[in-house]
Amino acid sequence: MAIGKEYHEDEVVKAIAKAMEDFYGTLIEKIDGLDIVKIMKRKNPYLYRAKAMENASEIVENVLSAFVTSSEETIFGNCFFEPLAIAASGGNKALAEGIDIMVQDNATNTIYAVAVKSGPAVFNADSKKRQEQNFTAASKLAQQAKARYEAIIGYGYGKKKVTGRGKPKMYREIAGKQFWAELTGEEDFYLKIIQFMGDLPEQYVASYKESYNKAFNRLVREFSIKFCKEDGSIDWESLVEFNSGD
Repeated sequence: MAIGKEYHEDEVVKAIAKAMEDFYGTLIEKIDGLDIVKIMKRKNPYLYRAKAMENASEIVENVLSAFVTSSEETIFGNCFFEPLAIAASGGNKALAEGIDIMVQDNATNTIYAVAVKSGPAVFNADSKKRQEQNFTAASKLAQQAKARYEAIIGYGYGKKKVTGRGKPKMYREIAGKQFWAELTGEEDFYLKIIQFMGDLPEQYVASYKESYNKAFNRLVREFSIKFCKEDGSIDWESLVEFNSGD
């Protein structure tokens, strides 16, 4: 039995298309706004020297690649799974803080509160405590409606092993195939997501690569001007002083 109502495929495809647009738009905007001075203030110059990096392009490739790797997972998680889950459930965005979908099943007199997350490793102790507080606050809506209440954390990908040890939780955690199946009632929906994406990603690749290459060339130029000597070699003392000096 599905948590959500019957979904419409065109709404799911629409949600994925918007997610792709938002993901690439946000990532490109961040890449376009990179500043080598701000970047090098946060980096470890001793590490680059220890790795015997001797040219500006090598350092820039390292920092740019690391930036994209650290940014894209967060951006994608924020842009993709929540709107997709809303469309797949046939429901609406929840008004309660920290809850993404609220679904009322009149047949069983149950209100489902679903918090959608990207992967199973997103929580630390503090964020999990906040999520529990949000579920507690949302449960008051069910009490007012005199309905059974079920809280769920749904992860868009991965697997979540439930051991059953420790204090019983006020919520369930389900991930990947299990989450999408429970949301839609279709065991293979997690595979359908890839099919629904179609060739949408390819529509943005050229713009992304153009932005990346421009940023790479710009950052190499900025690094060379700021941190290289007249002969083109890296001025390590100047870089370390900029990063760690007074």
